[in-house]
Amino acid sequence: MTTGQPPLRIVIADDQASVREGLVVLLGGLPDIDVVGSAADGEQALAVVAEQQPDAILLDLHMPVLDGIGATRRLTAEHPGVAIVVLTTYLDDSSVLDALQAGARSYLTKDADRAEIAQALRAAAGGLTVFDPRVHATLLAAAAGAARAGSPGTDSQPGRPAALPDGMTQREAEILGLIAQGLTNTEIAERLFLSNHTIKTHINRIFAKTGSRDRVAAIAYAQRHGIG
Repeated sequence: MTTGQPPLRIVIADDQASVREGLVVLLGGLPDIDVVGSAADGEQALAVVAEQQPDAILLDLHMPVLDGIGATRRLTAEHPGVAIVVLTTYLDDSSVLDALQAGARSYLTKDADRAEIAQALRAAAGGLTVFDPRVHATLLAAAAGAARAGSPGTDSQPGRPAALPDGMTQREAEILGLIAQGLTNTEIAERLFLSNHTIKTHINRIFAKTGSRDRVAAIAYAQRHGIG
């Protein structure tokens, strides 16, 4: 079924030829996706993106010459209009957080099926975020661990809250923590008994103070600062 929209133009980067070629065939068979190039390492990926100017790139993390994290940082800096979707076998929290902090918009594991990968690419190109459910669980676990590590201990004065970074208020930190837990704006509004408009205003301020362009970056910020 056609939507009247031009096909989504994507690049695929993976150092394993069988995986890369399989993804080209798998995704290229969809009527609304056009695979305009492929690459075997991060440097190649940058060159193909510069040449083709795709809407999105599907990127493995562990590649030779320039790995996926390094490639993501450069893509974000040099081609900010290209949405980055990570597709990898690695699910540890450091890999997830490093990718998100570098600028990846979505993160999937390689057991995702064609429909899930295509959905993530379309969503990322539209400015949205998609996580594999296990990736979301990894983020929540990391947030919980960071919160425990940041709990008042021998270095904190009892009853005195830790100073918040970047001039954030307690309410903003509370909302950022709920974002990091995966709550939507509506769910946050209901939990805090505030209007959706008020929540949106707080989130805009949070983004400005933390230098976050979207919820993914805000979650990564929360992880770094133990908020959540």
